[in-house]
Parts: sequence; structure tokens; C-alpha cells
Amino acid sequence: MTPDRFPDSRDAPNRTSASAAVLAGALCLSISAILVKLANVDAGTTAVLRCAIAVLVLVPLALHERARRGPLSSAGIGWAVAAGVALGSDYAAWTASIYHVGAGISTVLVNVQVVVLPALAFLVDREKVTARFVMALPLMLIGISLVGGLWDAGAHGAITGTVLGVIAGIGYAAYLFITRRASQRVPGLTIQPLTWATTAAALTAAAIATLSGGIRLSGISAHSWVLLVALAVIGQVVAWLFIHHGSVRLPPTTTAAMLLLQPVLALALSAAILGEHPTPLQLLGAVLVLVSVAAANGIIRRTGARSQATGA
Repeated sequence: MTPDRFPDSRDAPNRTSASAAVLAGALCLSISAILVKLANVDAGTTAVLRCAIAVLVLVPLALHERARRGPLSSAGIGWAVAAGVALGSDYAAWTASIYHVGAGISTVLVNVQVVVLPALAFLVDREKVTARFVMALPLMLIGISLVGGLWDAGAHGAITGTVLGVIAGIGYAAYLFITRRASQRVPGLTIQPLTWATTAAALTAAAIATLSGGIRLSGISAHSWVLLVALAVIGQVVAWLFIHHGSVRLPPTTTAAMLLLQPVLALALSAAILGEHPTPLQLLGAVLVLVSVAAANGIIRRTGARSQATGA
């Protein structure tokens, strides 16, 4: 049986529930940038509190998993901490980018991880780079330059936000790369690795925050605290548990295609809720980034091949 074929009809309910879980995770992640902007707390403090609050929620769940399935090995803890350092760097850069280019555009930019991840696999593990990856890379770079306002005088201050968004995407890709390696060595556990990674991410974000003025807890309103708690629970705990639960039961290309809904939803939500409207060239750049990410991951080619096979 190939990864994209499930001949047994009894698998259909499992595929449906798995797909629903991934879509729910994508929706949670798309809401994250909106919550950051609405909370209106400085980027460094937001990145730290997002992880620190999530740890408080994850610890009881991790203890429950430990009691049922046993403890995470020391090697597993090491891998999770390494992944968390990358995740903390991602959050610190991505949260700052939201205040420069907006919630929607920053979420598009962080999804360059789908292209960065194969590059890491090539550089570290010498995995083969596909032709579609090489062909999609120039298109993605053009899209990023458009998003960054290099060709648009109306996109003031977007270059800094674009650089931060790309750095966040690199950190995100490193997190996924390390997590993938870890899951191959310590399979069967989900919540404990996420708890260790989130703890390491909080500490990493706190260290980075010291370079930009430190963590500012005073002056945070009750309304902002509610939004930060929602960000931690929805954008960190619920999102990743949903995505992990669903992705292990689906082909990688299916998961990647569904996760591309995240930046699309973020763009729509940021326009509807925050009134953020990218310039025409920025919007064109966002589309090019999404298309290149889909092409690099084989989603466009695979979808076209299925349409031909079904006579669509």
C-alpha cells in the first residue's frame, strides 16, 4: 500500500477524524497571530508568556501520559529541549514580525518552513532534493521580496518584519526537523516531548527578550491576560496536540496541504478582525509564497495528477 492510498474502506472514519484534527489545528494556529495583535503586549513578553502559560497546562497532561506509558528517556528529553530552543527562537522572531507586517503576512512568511525543512534535511542528512523544490525556490524568493515591500513604496517598515518572519520560518523548520528526528528515536509519546520543548522555548524566548528590553509584566491589563491565556492554550497546546494526533494518521502531503489553510485563514481573519489590508504587491507576494510552498511540497503536482486520474 502506497502512502497516499487506503484501500480498506474501514480506514475512512479514521481518515476523516484525522483530517478534522489537522484542520482544527490549522485553524488554531491561524488565530494565534490575531490574538497576539489583540493582546497588544510587547513581542518579547508575549513570546515568553505564550510558552510559560502553556507549560502550566501541559504539565498535568504530561504526568498523566507518564503514568500510562512510562517516562520519556533522557535522550528524548535532550531532543525535545533542542527542538524547544528552535521553537523559542521562532516565536520571538515571529511575534515581533506581527507588529511590523501584520498578523496575516507574518503567518504567510513563517510557512517558508515547508521549503526550509527539505533544505535542512539535505544539508544535515543528505536527503535528496527534488526538482520541484529547486524550481519553487526562485518563486518563493520573489514572493518574499514582494511581501517585504522591496518593490512597493507603500509598504513602509515591511523589510524588518519580512526578515523577522523568514527567521521565524527557519526556526520553525528547525523545530520540525529536530522533532521528526526525535519521534523516530522515542516513538509513542506526545505530550511529554511537547512539554519539555515548550519549557525550553519559554527559556529561549526569555533569553532573547533580554536583548530587546526584557520581560514587562507590569501594566498588562486583565483583558490582555485573557487573550494571552487563550493564545497559550489555543495556539500552543490545542493546536499542536490536534496536528500531531491527525498528522500521524495521514500522508505527509495531505497534512501539508491542509496546513496551507493556516496562512490563508490568517490573511482573511486579519482583514476581517484587525482591518489589516496588504498592498496589492504584498498580497501578490503572499500568493506567490503560498504557491511556491505548495509546489515545493508536491501538493500542486499531486492534486493535478489526481484530477486527471478521476477525469475531473
